[in-house]
Order: sequence, then structure tokens, then C-alpha cells
Amino acid sequence: MKQAKVRWSKLLMCVIALAFTFAGYSCVDDNKLPEVQTYQVKVQLAYTEGYAPREGVSVKLKNAVTNTISEQFTDATGTAAFEAIAGVYEVSVSETRTIGLNKIVFNGTKSGIIVTTAWDAAATATVPLVESKTNQLVIKELYNGGCQKDDGSGSFTGDQYVILYNNSDQPASLENLAFGYLFPNTSQGSNNFYVNGTLYYEAQGWLPAGYAIWAFRENVTLAPGEQLVVAIQGAVNNTLTYSNSINFANPAYYAMYDPEIFAHATAYPAPAEVIPASHYLKAYKFANVTSTAWALSVTSPAFIIFRTEGITPGEFAVDMDRIVLNGTSASQAGRKVPVEWVVDGIEIYAKGNAANKKRLTSTIDGGYMELTNAQGHTLYRNVDKEATEAIASNAGKLVEGYAADPSGIDAEASIKNGAYIIYKDTNNSTNDFHERSKASLRN
Repeated sequence: MKQAKVRWSKLLMCVIALAFTFAGYSCVDDNKLPEVQTYQVKVQLAYTEGYAPREGVSVKLKNAVTNTISEQFTDATGTAAFEAIAGVYEVSVSETRTIGLNKIVFNGTKSGIIVTTAWDAAATATVPLVESKTNQLVIKELYNGGCQKDDGSGSFTGDQYVILYNNSDQPASLENLAFGYLFPNTSQGSNNFYVNGTLYYEAQGWLPAGYAIWAFRENVTLAPGEQLVVAIQGAVNNTLTYSNSINFANPAYYAMYDPEIFAHATAYPAPAEVIPASHYLKAYKFANVTSTAWALSVTSPAFIIFRTEGITPGEFAVDMDRIVLNGTSASQAGRKVPVEWVVDGIEIYAKGNAANKKRLTSTIDGGYMELTNAQGHTLYRNVDKEATEAIASNAGKLVEGYAADPSGIDAEASIKNGAYIIYKDTNNSTNDFHERSKASLRN
């Protein structure tokens, strides 16, 4: 028995000694953590002909796995340098220049940059920049994700809307203006328009609008700083059933309502009586489309507004020379919308989905937004802080402290104070929008 106690005592001493030994190593490790290997990644901006690089342009490098974003600024040659760990990266750039009376926007993205131990520090990732001009009419807010039902049984998504805004100092005509969304309807859906990792229609100068479009029945003109609300579905007082939803019973609102074309009664109940019939938009289906509703995605649409040139929206919808299919089925018919017709667009990704792919090209939207759907959230355009604060009549009317907007200005509260808001428009939704936790029409 005594010998056993001696053996256990010796064993215990050994364990304690080992513990101190490892503790010593642990202390050494804490003081001398292994260095993380980083690699220099150079990014070169390639401008369109006639434009020289500028110093100080923001370039962002996003890790596709961790979603962490690093920012660096270009030197005089248009080059930005990053220190990055091994991984897969995406570069994004957005720059705005004012030349005379025009605002020129440069957007560019480059994905699939793979950094490994074989990375060549002398290599440069070249990002071609696409030039575009901003328009006087912008999408101020898009609400497509729905809200929670009062009884907690799920979500209600039949109350979508979009708000257009005249962001200029001149009247804006909406003649021949149309609303559409692109194939595929969701960002994570199978995308047949990619060839070797590139949207083949970008080089051809068009976008694939799917299924149908909507247009105004008569010309509408917006004054500077005026907005126009269009109910995409459910143009009634939805708050009578779902308190978190939207009340569209307003004579100033417009409604996508054309039961002869889209007869889905749940999506398109007869609009509130106060909305005049002249405010009902007209739907135009594309060839062989049999759907009973214009089903804008509740998670991740690519939404556009465009103005047909030389033809009406109705004539465009039946122009078989512009037909494009999403796959091989005639029921998946779309139309090629020339890029130069597009007035504004917003790309929305399914939140946290690795299969997301861009549909809008860089001249229309060089970025994307993610939306938390089914919670009553919207995507709302950021305030152009410098331009808005420069308006003398806004003195004392701007409401500050709104953290969701990078400008810090609460646009809706400021408008109620009589302020005149200029919204940010860089043709890059990552920079131009934020996720609003409450729809502005519920304020």
C-alpha cells in the first residue's frame, strides 16, 4: 500500500512538472505568436479613353469567404496596394467626377482574385472602369421583402412598392417610362447569361428584362424634389389586416393594376377607391408568358426603370427582334433592353448566399445591396450630404444623427422639416443605398 502511494506521488509530481513545462511553452507562444503570412496585391484602375487616373480614389478589397473589406486609395498612376492573407477576393471601385454641368461616374468590379503562396507580388489586378452619366430620375426607395404577420404565423409579401424621385432642379417627364426586372429573378438562381465568368450581354449593350413590364397610361411630370409612389402589389390599406404593412389608400399614389393581363386576385386586389383609375399602370406581357402575376422577388431582384426611345413600351413588349429566353422555354421569354435606355437600377443579393451573381452591368449598378426580407425593411437611397448641405434654404432643417445613412442625415425627418434633399447617385448601390428598418411610408 505504501509503495502504491509512492508511485502515485511520483506520478502526480510528473504531471505537475509537465503542466509547468507546457505552461512555460504557452507563455512563450503568447509572447511570440506565429506571424500571419500576407501578400501584396496591387490594383490598377483602367479608365475609358480620354480620362486620366486620379490620386485618392477609394478602392475596396473584399474577402469572399470572411466578407471583410479593406480600403486603400490610389496614387497618381491609379494604383492601390493592399496587404492580404491567402484567399479569394473581389475588388470594387466607384468614382464620380463633375465636368461642366455633367456628373460622370466610373464603376468597376473584378472578382475571383485568388491569392495563394504562389502569388506574384509584382502582379497587378487590372480593373476596367465603365463610364456612365447619372439621370435626373432615381429610385428613392424599394420595398419588396414584406413584413411579419400580427399573429406570428409568417410573413406577408403582397405590399411591395417603389418610390421614384426627381433628383434634379428641372422637371422630369415620365413619358414612355417602364418598370422591369431582370432574368434570373433571384440573384442566387441559375444564371444562363454567364459565359466564362462574364455576363455576355454586357459587351452587347443590353439587359434581359423578364416576363413583362409596366408603364404609365398617361404622361406624368415630376417637379424638382417631387416623389411618386407606385404600389407594385396590394394597392389597398393593408394595415387593416397586417399592422406592420403599408396603407396605399392615398389619391396621390399609383398602382400596378391591370387585371386583364395579370388576374391574380391576391396579388392585385381592386385598388383603394381613393386611387383614381388614371393612376393604374398598364402591364405588357412578353410572348408566350402565362404567369398570372408579375412576381418581383421578395429576396433578391435586379430592378430597373427605363425609357423606350422611338417606340412605346407596348410596342417594345411585342418586338420579336428583341426577344431573349431565360433557358429554352418560351414561357421564360424576355426582351433586350438597350443599356442607354436605362434610367436607374438596383441590384439586390440574397443575404449571405454564396451563389449570388450580378445581373446589372457596371454602367447601371457597379455594386449591390443585401436585404433582410420579411421584416418590413426597405432599401433607401443615401443622402448626398455635400449637395444637400449646400442648399441655403436647408439651414436649420436637416435632422442629423441617423446612423443607417453614411451621411448621418435622416432624409424623411428632414423633408418633414421642409428640407430639400439631394440623394446620392453614383450608379453603385453599395454606395448609394442603405437598409432602412422601417418603410418610409409607415413614418
